[in-house]
Amino acid sequence: MYIKPLNSIDFYKADHRRQYPENTTEVYANLTPRSGLSANVIKRNFDNKIVFFGLQYFIKDFLIDAWNDQFFNQDKDKVVAAYKRRMDYSLGKDAIDVSHIAALHDLGYLPIKIKALGEGTHVPIGVPVLTIVNTNPDFFWLTNYIESVISCYLWKPITSATTAFEYKKLLIEYADKTGAPKNFVQFQLHDFSLRGMSSLQDSALNGAAHLTSFVATDSVPAIDLVEDYYEANVEEELIGCSVPATEHSVMCMGTQEGEIATFRRLMNELYPKGIVSIVSDTWDFWKVVVEYMVELKHDILKRDGKVVIRPDSGDPIKIVVGDPDAKKGSPEYKGAIECLWDVFGGTVTKKGYKMLDSHIGLIYGDSITLERADKILNGLESKGFCSGNIVFGVGSYTYQYVTRDNYGFAIKATSGIVDGKRREIFKNPKTDSGAKKSAQGLLRVERQDGKLILLDRQTEEQEAQGLLQEVFLNGKIIKQVSFSEIRRRIDEEL
Repeated sequence: MYIKPLNSIDFYKADHRRQYPENTTEVYANLTPRSGLSANVIKRNFDNKIVFFGLQYFIKDFLIDAWNDQFFNQDKDKVVAAYKRRMDYSLGKDAIDVSHIAALHDLGYLPIKIKALGEGTHVPIGVPVLTIVNTNPDFFWLTNYIESVISCYLWKPITSATTAFEYKKLLIEYADKTGAPKNFVQFQLHDFSLRGMSSLQDSALNGAAHLTSFVATDSVPAIDLVEDYYEANVEEELIGCSVPATEHSVMCMGTQEGEIATFRRLMNELYPKGIVSIVSDTWDFWKVVVEYMVELKHDILKRDGKVVIRPDSGDPIKIVVGDPDAKKGSPEYKGAIECLWDVFGGTVTKKGYKMLDSHIGLIYGDSITLERADKILNGLESKGFCSGNIVFGVGSYTYQYVTRDNYGFAIKATSGIVDGKRREIFKNPKTDSGAKKSAQGLLRVERQDGKLILLDRQTEEQEAQGLLQEVFLNGKIIKQVSFSEIRRRIDEEL
């Protein structure tokens, strides 16, 4: 399906052009995260900031490619007629005059300006990440005409990049406590989300957001997006990586009776060195842990690499850490990490926590959330195990159980020009808690005492200053950012 930029709206946007006061020539708006009350975070670690990410993709994919390919480079009569048809058969014949659409095609470019903070910036709740304004008075209606699509493109990657960073903070917290190597953290959260997202585009953009804080991923489209839209090059930098891994169909095809033979074939014949991840709960996970691992111990320890076992069902906390209600001394009571320690042993970190032998590891990737990861890591710490003993796979429970309202994202107009005079506008519903109260007038973002702050009701001269920088102007991208720069900015707050 081709993205049709003219139709990437809510229907009510189509006639707002006439609803603005006569002689309106400018509409100025902003995108701001308004509240973190519904954020899926670990409260003790959350600093009430989001990680800004996704704008450059939106600019290139939608504002440039989609508008050029599906509007400006198309026959004017055909695209105008197609737009009129869509409006006529949903809003009523001739309900929407299309002369302004024809005029936009004649102009030949999108007459808007976007100013934004740098992607990768940690932005406090209540501070705008971007502003948008029309640059041609005849097309004042464009500013909020594309409000819905800006929100649609951006709220998710910002939310996902923020979630990834919250995971990174959590993993670093436990690495510090238990003595896990810091450089392991970038591999400790593996993206399994592709199949659980709402579309391939959503998956690729969400996967790219994950990569802003981690390198472990199974999402091939995410790496494609980073290279195509963020000046990355996998030949020059580590963008994303994975390992050979099985799925249940592989194990099932080898039959239950031949499961241990499948393990041997994978470890000794197909992948005699390096990391190999083997799903281990196709039938009896605890049998794999306490019987197969003992029988395969010699093969595993002689490999030049690591065998990672992957449980994929059950209560992740009980599977990894142990079930205190299970029979004392049983595998279920001990949990997977302690059972593996009993078989393979390991070392003790400088902080005094047990670290499994480097030839064996565990990844858990079913229904992981920040809260569950915290409980697993806390449980391991309580039992004297280092946080580096586990890798988490994250999918839809982490990246799909979210909405635009987790951080209250909204695009609101705060200024305009009518009859040649600027009007500072705002909303402040009496029926609301205050979260929906908007800023007023022209906006500027500055850094004071190390913190980003919003200054509203600015003059045009003041608005031209500050940290919001031009990134898009009249159909062209003005300023680009590399993926490595985004990662650098994100890591500055660790």
